[in-house]
Amino acid sequence: MKKIKDYYFKKAKQEGYPARSVYKLKEAQSKFKLLRRGYNVLDLGAAPGAWSKYTSEIVGKKGKVVAIDIKNINPPAPNVITIKADVFNILPKELLEQIGKNKKFDVVLSDMAPNTTGRKDVDHLRSIALAEAALNICKEVLKKGGDFFCKVFEGSDLPAFRKFCQNHFKNVKVFKPKSSRSESVEIFLYAQGFNPPTNDNNL
Repeated sequence: MKKIKDYYFKKAKQEGYPARSVYKLKEAQSKFKLLRRGYNVLDLGAAPGAWSKYTSEIVGKKGKVVAIDIKNINPPAPNVITIKADVFNILPKELLEQIGKNKKFDVVLSDMAPNTTGRKDVDHLRSIALAEAALNICKEVLKKGGDFFCKVFEGSDLPAFRKFCQNHFKNVKVFKPKSSRSESVEIFLYAQGFNPPTNDNNL
């Protein structure tokens, strides 16, 4: 296991990315092609900026990445806008203002994770809460037909959260990157084809 960790850590350093987590998104991009040139992308839980840097390379100069985290993020590229904010408090209009009038995001990414306690049940529920916050943001800022790629910890409430996603997307797939540590409980949900809610007070 240590060899795998060292491999991705060293690879990230060699390729100029601030974290090994970039390879999870790279695997998803290779499999699903969720990012495209010219896209506007919202990156939730973006620190230290590895996902934003990679995404900025894909979307190019005509695209834009808005990176949100409660920690400071140094913009990794000219087309990346960073905002220090809590996802539970930020207003959707603050996010949409970053990409221009009458525009919405093509893709919402969420690599958010709670500070772990060592109790799997507590960590799972906190992870679900972050994922639900990301989904609620999607409902306000994601364009019709857009995609959502979200990290969540496995546990008892995962099927319910996946069902919530299925209520708003045409297709929801479970994805476990090879670059995730084998002992990790993290998985990713890739939700395709957003269908905006009309009058929906629930998740």
